[in-house]
Amino acid sequence: MGIPLRDIVSKREIAIDELHGKRLAFDGYNVLYQFLSAIRGPDGTPLKNSDGKITSHLLGLLARTTKLMELGVKPVFVFDGKAPDLKLETIEKRKAIKLAAAEKLKKATEDGDTELMKKYAQQTSRLTADMVSESREMLHAMGVPTVQALGDGEAQAAFMAIKGDVWGVASQDYDSLLFGAPRLIRNLTISQRRRVAGTRSTVVVRPEIVDLTDTLTNLEIDRGKLIDAAILIGTDFNQGVRGIGPKTSMKIVREDNFNEHKEKVPRYQQVRDIFLNSPQVSDYSLKWPGVNKKKLRELLTANRFSEQRIDKAIKALQKAHKQFSQSGLGEFL
Repeated sequence: MGIPLRDIVSKREIAIDELHGKRLAFDGYNVLYQFLSAIRGPDGTPLKNSDGKITSHLLGLLARTTKLMELGVKPVFVFDGKAPDLKLETIEKRKAIKLAAAEKLKKATEDGDTELMKKYAQQTSRLTADMVSESREMLHAMGVPTVQALGDGEAQAAFMAIKGDVWGVASQDYDSLLFGAPRLIRNLTISQRRRVAGTRSTVVVRPEIVDLTDTLTNLEIDRGKLIDAAILIGTDFNQGVRGIGPKTSMKIVREDNFNEHKEKVPRYQQVRDIFLNSPQVSDYSLKWPGVNKKKLRELLTANRFSEQRIDKAIKALQKAHKQFSQSGLGEFL
């Protein structure tokens, strides 16, 4: 879902070249959902191979990750573990939205309305355990490390950034800032265009960096108050207080009036603790050993990727890894 902090954070547009030599932690589920939603036919049908298997996630992951690596980015993908109990309500709501979208998709299909078919089909995207497992297998064959979080993936990614093992967290959501990530990188689309939800039109987007320290300084608050403001708005772990949006929540925490609204937030301390004290994995390994040509070719061939696409990907990955090995270690910290 993500927390709507766009209008209050401190951000600046950047060129992708500015990320050369940077280690970035990507929210794996966030990325895969993007591809499952976006890579579809005109009627909303996801990309499938000749066996009828959905491959939108694999195509998107292969293409974007390879291109970013060619540009000098060293990616690591972090995947969610067990969701906190407080997130179960959000998960159930998302399931309900998907079920409602499926019914609307059925009606749109009967009516032959391709525009509505595309809109509702995107809302029914489902990421399965097999999709995640296969995506991780492909990433390893590409020579890209992955980390399995104990809980929320963005919490783990933020932990890695706080430690300095990665330079920043790459995600479309702002949640990692609440978990303490010093830098959030958004809009890492290679085409630099993004489809407007529910339409066939696209808009130009530029990569941007959101700096946590600058944001807190400009807002004249600390991270604890940013968390409190987000809780008032609503997070994946709690419903917000009716009538309170980003600007109002900022006013409340700046003026130290949070206690007047605290009683309206059930399990407030439990929600706050998720952002401040989530369990983390600390024994992960971040290595980019090079592309496993045999394994990658086998996996992509099994998913009916063309030989031309496979050869092109392997060549590009070999070039990227060679660049990594020739660069000094310090460049990538």
